[in-house]
Amino acid sequence: MVQLVPFAVPIEGDKTLLVWELSSGPTPEALHLKHSLFTVFSQFGLLYSVQLFPNAAVGGPGFSAIIKFYSARDAHRAQKPCDQKQLFHTSPVKVRLGTRHKVVHHNTLAVNSSRCQELANYIFVFHEWSKRIIKLQYLSNLEERENEDIVTQLQKQSLKVFCALEVVLPSHECWSPGVGMAEEPLDKLEEGSLLLFMKRKITQKLAIQKAMTDAFQKLLIVLLESGKTAVAYRPCEEVTDARTEEELQDLIQFSCQPCGQREQECLSDFSFEEEEFRLPELA
Repeated sequence: MVQLVPFAVPIEGDKTLLVWELSSGPTPEALHLKHSLFTVFSQFGLLYSVQLFPNAAVGGPGFSAIIKFYSARDAHRAQKPCDQKQLFHTSPVKVRLGTRHKVVHHNTLAVNSSRCQELANYIFVFHEWSKRIIKLQYLSNLEERENEDIVTQLQKQSLKVFCALEVVLPSHECWSPGVGMAEEPLDKLEEGSLLLFMKRKITQKLAIQKAMTDAFQKLLIVLLESGKTAVAYRPCEEVTDARTEEELQDLIQFSCQPCGQREQECLSDFSFEEEEFRLPELA
């Protein structure tokens, strides 16, 4: 079966594994438990997150966990080999695919640029993708106001950087454009100062990261049943060669989509294939 993997936060139940009957212990042991879960399940595919939840007092000591994969295929591959196995425990744990029993409507949440790169590096062969910066430009937001003195105007100034780039996958004959803008407030305008230099570098890096995220959102990874990988490009608007600040602002308005925060989930959002099992309420 063909699997589609977007560069987005995985929220589907078939990409989620629920693990319970995990051993209890103090906080250091809980941290070790989370690391052990990551080590075991990452053998089956790239993980988005591992969330650990202590059982409520009525449920007895121990933990339950939510393991989220980017690919439903990887989640299915991991479920049976890990279910009713000891893994790193002296007693077996239970592993089930999660299915939502609530109708939840979510907007697609984009993963940040570092996660985009991590997913691209995992799916594609080394050096099979790259980025090419098309435009990197500083924008000014100084507003001329007759009733404000120059000091007030400078205090309201900020450093804005616009970036347009494209993510390139030559072997798939795919080029995905993206744009991003970053802004940092400036308390003082001291040309040549170390503070201004650092803020320029930080703002420039943030703009590039946002542009990369925007470019990756237009790509969809297609995992074929044969084991091969394809890429689908879903264009919304093309990046043009904007030359003026007004053109850049127009481009930013329709192309820059802010990344949503990472979704926080709780165990009560899920049910299992086994209807007779109910998770204990969280403390």
